[in-house]
Amino acid sequence: MASSGEWEQVTVLRKKAPKAAQLKSTKAVNAAQRQGIPIETNRKFNAATNKQHTVSLNTAKLDRETEELHHDTVGLDVGKLIQQHRQAKGLTQKDLATKICEKAQIVTEYESGKAIPNQQILAKLERTLGVKLRGKDKGQPLGEKKK
Repeated sequence: MASSGEWEQVTVLRKKAPKAAQLKSTKAVNAAQRQGIPIETNRKFNAATNKQHTVSLNTAKLDRETEELHHDTVGLDVGKLIQQHRQAKGLTQKDLATKICEKAQIVTEYESGKAIPNQQILAKLERTLGVKLRGKDKGQPLGEKKK
């Protein structure tokens, strides 16, 4: 039987590795320079500026709206149809926007013919106003079909 004095005790002391932020501090950089350790410095372009979306040249061209590149907008005929049927139902632009779960400015843009067409919004407007706003038979009530 072994006595209790024969146990080999090994004590290992370890320091935790320094965190990245500690390695980048001026104190750590100066100590590394004194020891002759090579140091790499990088400067990140637009670091910490919360810019996630960049504007490409194509969107800049579209915004200038040249003749070969331009946004398609809803026609004035569709805007007039929306306005007429909205007024016939006794709704304001804000009321109509609330019914289709959109902002009032979107209804204003559609009525003025400046909006870029969104098929989902047009479908909501068609259902709410009960009139077709797309296709050949614009202005026809939704339930009827041409024969």
